[in-house]
Amino acid sequence: MATHRNSARPAALLATALAVTLTAAVTPSAQATAGPARTARALEWRPCTGGPAGQECADLPVPLDYARPDGPALTLAVSRLRTDRPGARRGTLMVIPGGPGSSGVQRLTQKGAALREATEGRYDLVSLDPRGVGGSTKAGCGLAEDDRMLTALRSWPAADGSIDENLARSRRTAEACARNGGEVLRSFTSANQVRDLDRFRQALGERKVSAWGVSYGTYIGAQYAQAHPGRVDRLVLDSSGDPDPARVERGWLANMARGAADRFPDFAAWASDPAREADGLRLAERPEDVGPLLLDLAARLDRTPGESSVPGAPLTGNGLRQTLQNALYSDSAFAGFAALVRSVEDPAAVPVLPPELVHPLPDQDAALMVSVICNDVRWPADTGAYREEVAADRERYPLTAGMPANITPCSFWQNPPADEPATLTDDGPSNVLMIQSLRDPATPYSGALKMRAALGAKARLVTVEHGGHGMYLGNGNACGDRTVNTFLTTGRRPARDTYCAD
Repeated sequence: MATHRNSARPAALLATALAVTLTAAVTPSAQATAGPARTARALEWRPCTGGPAGQECADLPVPLDYARPDGPALTLAVSRLRTDRPGARRGTLMVIPGGPGSSGVQRLTQKGAALREATEGRYDLVSLDPRGVGGSTKAGCGLAEDDRMLTALRSWPAADGSIDENLARSRRTAEACARNGGEVLRSFTSANQVRDLDRFRQALGERKVSAWGVSYGTYIGAQYAQAHPGRVDRLVLDSSGDPDPARVERGWLANMARGAADRFPDFAAWASDPAREADGLRLAERPEDVGPLLLDLAARLDRTPGESSVPGAPLTGNGLRQTLQNALYSDSAFAGFAALVRSVEDPAAVPVLPPELVHPLPDQDAALMVSVICNDVRWPADTGAYREEVAADRERYPLTAGMPANITPCSFWQNPPADEPATLTDDGPSNVLMIQSLRDPATPYSGALKMRAALGAKARLVTVEHGGHGMYLGNGNACGDRTVNTFLTTGRRPARDTYCAD
């Protein structure tokens, strides 16, 4: 789901997140400490460097293992932006980041001012960096640089569809994480993130909190509301995935193939619009010609990778496919991807690669990218089945070339899940508002309908006639934003599921 920020290159994609290094000044990365974190204590707030005026940062100790509350503790970076209208204050609103792998502190830095204005000062706004992210305690796997490239951490098959290299890398990565990650890495789970959120609530001194979860954050938010129904005031779930416990993690990744297919027509229409002629970014005269053009270009780069502005970093077919996948998250990224395609087609141009195709992730971020999805659930280990599924997926969804169906390090993970995946139900108060794009490249609408069905009478769904990932205060429209604003400020939701055309 995943992460995610609305940017040209999303920081975290659901289930296969590109983890981000926190840009706001918060607590540096820490290891597990010896002191216990048995009960939440009051937070010691200090000014953050950067971000909206008045944003504060603090450190939250949490148990490494909640079954051993007197054992070692981890430190989570947390942040707060207090209301600028104390007389209007209703309570506290938690911003739950996506991913797994996105920074909540960074998201609050980016969205805090707009969210405070949209909610009319009703809330103190807070967020945290989950375990392994940003300024919170991290762990590494000791992976080689080549294994930390995004196009390696994503299991893109070879040009001929072979997954042999993916198998070898997945096994190598799982073994390195087992050898080097230790107990800290094993603690990076969805269940612990839910527990950490309640520890944060306690430290804030709040009896109840409201929350806005995005992408993977919707799964965490819905789990939190189910585990602590009396602790949740108003809950917004923005860009939800299928919560079926038999499909979480692996199913989220697989669904990205359909998501990309749902979303691609938006890009094709944009890239064939005559208005693109003025800036030289029109790729074809008709929308139906854009897909074949890109597939042909990727196949050519499979055979002969193209030179780029970075020596030793050619543009490959999978590099082009990965960049397209990222661009589908937001209309604002279309122009950059079209410019890359144009530069590849122009013999006189030197393509400028996006950073994620050039630089390996830091080891700790790469470790986080795989650990949560592998720690949460068991993945199938039948390599023959993966070969068959990849071949079928490549045929059905050529834009993603079998990557969403491919094997990952989770198939070779050496530690069993500590918790069973949550089964979300309709038990609890009716205080959830879902908002969802019709054409989401990461958490497709079909999966969100499964979340809607699971929550039953607890929820209302706002469907937005738009494409992209992350609707509220992001890729959505005025109608969707207005509906969420009304819910957060007054508690009023639509009487039934509703549709926002503009």
